[in-house]
Amino acid sequence: MHGREPLAFAPRRRGFGPTDVSAALRRVVGGYLLLAILATALVLALRDGLPWVHPAPWLALGGAGAAFTSAAMGLSFSMAIVLATRVAVPRFRWARRLHGELRPVARGLSPAHVLLVAGLSSLGEELVFRSLLTPMVGVVGSAVLFGLAHQMKGPSRWVWVAWATVVGLGLGAIFALTGSLVGPIVAHAVVNAVNLAFLRAYDPDADPVARGDVA
Repeated sequence: MHGREPLAFAPRRRGFGPTDVSAALRRVVGGYLLLAILATALVLALRDGLPWVHPAPWLALGGAGAAFTSAAMGLSFSMAIVLATRVAVPRFRWARRLHGELRPVARGLSPAHVLLVAGLSSLGEELVFRSLLTPMVGVVGSAVLFGLAHQMKGPSRWVWVAWATVVGLGLGAIFALTGSLVGPIVAHAVVNAVNLAFLRAYDPDADPVARGDVA
């Protein structure tokens, strides 16, 4: 449903105080910067070429054309994910339950925190799951690993894993098709930012449409 929320913000309790948020943000900043550095180092060590370029893209676009096409596809894909979230959460019980279980992730986050978390998580995760793993294990393999990395406690655990796998398929396909990591990073950041803000702002229990959900 939503883009992946960082493990440092996993919903283990009901909401965060200011101290909790500051500590979690420090973990996120350090963790994702370290993840990005390690993934970049591994890509440079294991194959020729730059980390943000697929070694064997499906289309021979190259250079600015690859980056532009990737960015356009990434923006389109992110809008589709955001729209799917907005449609599903008020109308389906499984989506509403997942939204409720993820809401503690966003409590106490300011807009600046949301942007910081979205940007760093997209950079770190895309360098690992797309730049490093997609050329090694393929689009499907990296998407499955991406989904399995989205572990959370609660009844919606496997719904969350399944949704993340679907999103991972889209992000991996954009990278493999265009050869550029620009689109996956943009898409991941937009989805995380917009849907973290949605988690903060939207309470399905207060929405009469949500109370008439269909499945």
